[in-house]
Amino acid sequence: MDADPDYSAAHQASDNDSDAETKPDPDAQAEEYIARVLGPSSQSAPTSQCLPPESLSLDGLAQVPECRSPVPDLKKSPVSDDTVSGLLSLPLELILEICSYLQARFVLGVLPLVCQTLRDIVQDKITWRIRLQKRIGSCYPVVEVDGEFNWPAACIELEEHLQQWAEDGKNTEYFSLADGHFASVDSVLLLQGGELCVSGSRDRNVNLWDLRQLGKAPEKVLVKALGTERNGTHKGWVWSLAARDDRVCSGSWDSTVKLWDIAAEGQQFGEIRGKAAVLCLSYLPDILVTGTYDKRVTVYDPRASQPLVKSRKLHSSAVLSLAADEHFIISGSEDRTLVFFDRRANSVLQRLQLDSYLLTMSYQGCQLWAGDNCGLLYVFQNRGDRFQHVRHFDVGHRSQITGVQHSRGALYTASTDKTLRVHIPTDPPKAICSRTHSYMLSGISVAGNIAVAASGGLSLEVWRLPV
Repeated sequence: MDADPDYSAAHQASDNDSDAETKPDPDAQAEEYIARVLGPSSQSAPTSQCLPPESLSLDGLAQVPECRSPVPDLKKSPVSDDTVSGLLSLPLELILEICSYLQARFVLGVLPLVCQTLRDIVQDKITWRIRLQKRIGSCYPVVEVDGEFNWPAACIELEEHLQQWAEDGKNTEYFSLADGHFASVDSVLLLQGGELCVSGSRDRNVNLWDLRQLGKAPEKVLVKALGTERNGTHKGWVWSLAARDDRVCSGSWDSTVKLWDIAAEGQQFGEIRGKAAVLCLSYLPDILVTGTYDKRVTVYDPRASQPLVKSRKLHSSAVLSLAADEHFIISGSEDRTLVFFDRRANSVLQRLQLDSYLLTMSYQGCQLWAGDNCGLLYVFQNRGDRFQHVRHFDVGHRSQITGVQHSRGALYTASTDKTLRVHIPTDPPKAICSRTHSYMLSGISVAGNIAVAASGGLSLEVWRLPV
């Protein structure tokens, strides 16, 4: 990786792997980390220390973007032939109103098969923007979008999300999986569209769960603990999980990453030994990226006999959160910086100084949503390969946000304040449901019709949504 001109010479020198440090006891190090990063003291700074930069102010320089777009004449029929009668002779406004009573997925899949006129209406992005704006009545999306934004998919996802959690989620099924771990659960990850789940705990185990058995065969929900070690999957707390298809990696305070093939009954197919606790992971088709306690972001190729590609000390404190795609590696640290590394240029693209540190990230398309240690939700946008602060939101959490999952039509947040909050990703986000637990929540994963949260009460909290 090329040298970062904005990085101090002292830190560049520390990129070498020759640091002679005594390996600490992983349990003691983890306990100290918990007290410092996730304990109440992490929020005890003056209020000004937990405020986002001025550029993110809700009532300052950054204004709510205009949500206007050119629209067709809704008072006219979509066809100009005066001989046409029936539905197509109605003004477009009435046709769209009639369509609003049909499910968005039905409108997209069936109406284009009826006739050319309805196909033209359904394939017009403006149709979906109008429908979505009428449905939510708020500015959406939060960031500016280009012509590639999939408005029909966003509308379908958002409407189905609202339907699943309607009336405070009264139609959701709730399960608490308390028999499997004997210490706090710190990470969860859904696989195969929500059919399977893996969880990592301070009991040093990674458990595999079959959520298809929920409500049917409770004794079959817990499949097994991964690995063949007698005393646990790892020799330290399991802190992070990531997956690519059916391949899962687990990161631990024992400084290792272990790789598991779920399609092969959870057999281990690799192990990477590092030099510090692995706090966050990202698993891509070509690389595995780790963020570690020793301030490093490290890139591996798990397919190679010598997997280490490059390790670099990008921060001055522990790396707490990580996201990556084919273009960028994004890392957040306890030093309150957010670093964007350009994989193509092989160098640091940007380094942003924040007033808080980011504990969790959700990165999709051009949007990065991240939760901080003060309970605030940040939004960043990639515009022309430059990331910009866009907004920040108070979404109702009173302490650290430990889990964020954002998509085109849904937003979930989990916190040490013991709550799971369900929102729609508008500006500002609208809360549609919340769940309060007896213990702090350490992470969230959503896939298919399943949402699962990691609990400090030794359990997995699962919600099965109506289909």
